[in-house]
Amino acid sequence: MTVDYKNPKYYTNRELSWLDFNDRVLEEARDKANPLLERVRFLGITQSNVDEFFMVRVASLSKLAAVNYPKPDASGMTAEDQLLAVNAKAHDQVVKQYSTLNRMLIPLLANLNVHLKLVKELSSQQFRFIQKYFNDEISPALTPMAVDSSRPFPFIGNNTLNIALRLFKDGNKKDKRFATVQVPDIFPRTVRLPGAENDFILLEDIIKAFIGNLFIGYEVKEAANYRVIRDMDLDVAEEDTSDLLKEVEQQLKRREHGGAVRMEVEAGISDSLEKRLAHSIKIADYAVYSIGGPIDLTFLSKWTKQISNHDDQLYPPFTPAQTPGVTADDDIFKTIRHNDVLVHHPFDSFSAVTELIRQAAYDDEVLAIKMTLYRVSANSPIIKYLGSAAQNGKQVTVLVEVKARFDEENNVHWAQQLEKMGCHVIYGLIGLKTHCKLTLIVRREPDGIRRYMHMGTGNYNDVTAHFYTDLGLMTTNTDMGIDASNIFNMLSGYSEPPYFHQLHMSPDGIREFIVSKIDQEITNAKAGQPAWIEMKMNSLSDSDMIAKLYEASHAGVHIKLLVRGICCLNVGIPEISENIEVHSIVGRYLEHSRIYGFANNGDPLIYLSSADLMTRNLNRRVELLFPILQANLRQRVFDIFATLWHDNVKTRVLLADRTFTRVDRRGLDPLNAQSVFMQEALNKSHRGDEDHLKAANAPRQFKPMLSPKNQPKSPIDRSPQ
Repeated sequence: MTVDYKNPKYYTNRELSWLDFNDRVLEEARDKANPLLERVRFLGITQSNVDEFFMVRVASLSKLAAVNYPKPDASGMTAEDQLLAVNAKAHDQVVKQYSTLNRMLIPLLANLNVHLKLVKELSSQQFRFIQKYFNDEISPALTPMAVDSSRPFPFIGNNTLNIALRLFKDGNKKDKRFATVQVPDIFPRTVRLPGAENDFILLEDIIKAFIGNLFIGYEVKEAANYRVIRDMDLDVAEEDTSDLLKEVEQQLKRREHGGAVRMEVEAGISDSLEKRLAHSIKIADYAVYSIGGPIDLTFLSKWTKQISNHDDQLYPPFTPAQTPGVTADDDIFKTIRHNDVLVHHPFDSFSAVTELIRQAAYDDEVLAIKMTLYRVSANSPIIKYLGSAAQNGKQVTVLVEVKARFDEENNVHWAQQLEKMGCHVIYGLIGLKTHCKLTLIVRREPDGIRRYMHMGTGNYNDVTAHFYTDLGLMTTNTDMGIDASNIFNMLSGYSEPPYFHQLHMSPDGIREFIVSKIDQEITNAKAGQPAWIEMKMNSLSDSDMIAKLYEASHAGVHIKLLVRGICCLNVGIPEISENIEVHSIVGRYLEHSRIYGFANNGDPLIYLSSADLMTRNLNRRVELLFPILQANLRQRVFDIFATLWHDNVKTRVLLADRTFTRVDRRGLDPLNAQSVFMQEALNKSHRGDEDHLKAANAPRQFKPMLSPKNQPKSPIDRSPQ
């Protein structure tokens, strides 16, 4: 009997799955085991997450629904179906967000004498302070915008906080007027008040308290906060432009005027004022959100930094371990020449990567440096070292992806700076985003030219490397070096190598390779041989890859999937996905590494990649997948996966009803995988250099912090040996 692995009932909608992920982040804000200020930060993260989701994904759905795009997604939902379902679920999530803030976090903060005060709660001293602050600093920066027959409703910028007003002419209540005032973002959103160490007030509350001063001769009948989220997707006509950099710069200016996809209004706003705003902004009723608290919770992360003398309510500080052999005191090239080096960020310091680039920039024997940059920090040391390398006479070629979403402006700036410093800069490829993380260093040595490489799962960003978990490999493997050279020739020129020795690229190549590996596991399972697959990724949404995993499960292949975010695959479907388990970890650090492992008939293979199993990564991006060939490092990656898989503190398990639930830990010793990695890093930091080097290169046999009788029962439980 033929099995239809593409049946829509086997798939979860991508957008609804993303909202489920944001719910898991929201759970961290509600988790009493987390430090209080970290819970506040998590709540702020849920807001920034959902804002970007609406700016890009919901905006795309809105455009498809507007033209009645008929084709359903893999789950059978049309664009209009998705748009309505997403907004319905997002409304529920807003209720949960503000319940978390108002009923849980604010009272707990008050117990610590941390207060976000209303105007009516201020002391006389505090009221005088905000009055003076308004008159001296805020008022001069405000621009009241009246709306009448001669002054149309102004354009409301994306993600700006505003105050809508209904006014009457003094003494004439029939003379109704309307106005809007933008809350300037040049001031702190939370203003510290005198008289107490941790008393604060919101900027918009100060403005509303004295907003009548801006409308002399009028009575303010109503003042309500609102915010608009707009379509912020960048629409670059790559095929029609002769200068991609200029086209991106022009589109960045146009993007600010995208259509509205979400409007948030203060709870209690009058029907007439809400309808006036919705009509002026041109937004559907289902996309209007009533907010029972401060609009735009992204301010919460900054607020936690203003709160004094409560460091005990934050995560304890963590200092990453220095990777032996690749520090400023070492000859990095000598280290890599003798052994491959694996780094696991943030537990291993990202300084290993920046130090590699620094030494290459100043090493007289280095001839060339080639590098891809997708997202870099605002003050990137890597940019500085690449510029120094060019000024030191080395051939420096950098692909800067100027279409990296919401980093376009930063990347355009760095591309221009690198050119000024003498680097050859490529701005990306037409129709594709270059998302791979690859560095190639060409060095002259006594025995000839040698290629040194760094390949990673995460960005060359020294800031995000502190809170994203990623894996990187440094190697001089000859075949990989040839492949890396061919990749850069493809990116900068017209080369089309017929094959690669060890590396695999998308578009197309990674999909074909992973499918071939899954097919091999299917063949082995049907032959009665051990067959399993272990994968870790940010998101799993490509329907063809999901269908292939269903096929493998049906054939008897045991499959473990660690999926942090979107997961359109479902478990527990009879004869379809009974051999698949899905775990999701949301914790202190954002799980970002991608791992692909296969049983290979008793000779396990492990690969790292910049790519998730999403259609965009496999079809529309330049991505890289690379093997871990050195036996001890291969074992280390399997151990990392096993530790993550046995996490029972931050793991959620996907159930057959399509919900995620926490692990039932009754009778189990707690195992927080990220805490295990932090402790290992601390132990390494306390070793001597020689012991440290041995430990870094030695495989770590996974020993979960549970007795065997207390291990979570799983029909496909397997710790790599």
